[in-house]
Amino acid sequence: MLGSLIAALRSNDALDKAFLEFNQMLESGHWMYKEVQDVLDGTKNPAESREPIFSRDQEINDLLRSLRSNLVTHLSINKNADIAACLVLMSIAKDAERIGDYCKNLFEIGVHDQRSQENTSYTERLDALPGKVEEVFKLVEEAFPESSTKMAKDAIRAADSIRAECDSIENDLLAERETMQTHDAAACSLKARYYKRLASHLANIATAIFGRIEDLDFRKPPKAGDAEPEEASG
Repeated sequence: MLGSLIAALRSNDALDKAFLEFNQMLESGHWMYKEVQDVLDGTKNPAESREPIFSRDQEINDLLRSLRSNLVTHLSINKNADIAACLVLMSIAKDAERIGDYCKNLFEIGVHDQRSQENTSYTERLDALPGKVEEVFKLVEEAFPESSTKMAKDAIRAADSIRAECDSIENDLLAERETMQTHDAAACSLKARYYKRLASHLANIATAIFGRIEDLDFRKPPKAGDAEPEEASG
């Protein structure tokens, strides 16, 4: 959907500015994510990280407002404007904004979750997720400005794997019969949920590069045996 339009942007008009603002939102969300991971793994003090994390989230909100304004301006003065592409950009900009919100949610876990002396049975599975989400961030950040369908599909496959693992963790927690502290169970469940949402929003952004507008927000993981995400025709 957006691939050919991204490649054609050259005029530095309001639409170009909107795309630039979207890239800035995505980059800021990625920065927040890395900063929050430092808090979660104990390498940074939550008290020192709170202000820069929440300030960056406010910058993302401001960028979203400006992006919306630039899209309205572009549509108002260009009779041949690509309305569908503008709607897609408006939609995925909300995905980028939500990334900031989920990073804040993870940060709050880092503030309140002083990890138990003994690791839970879920520790290893949860510890594998941050690096996987980081790779999806990198793929999406590179795929979007280059309108790379290949990298977008790689990002979607990686995001689907993360989502499946998060679902598995949550299902296992619900079936948990071992003695587990309520605090630990809640922290594990919330982490799995937030990593899944981050992966889902990144996958939605990747879908916009080659998918149809109706696919956004409703894309399902590929069925077992599918080689790759299906590319929309037309």
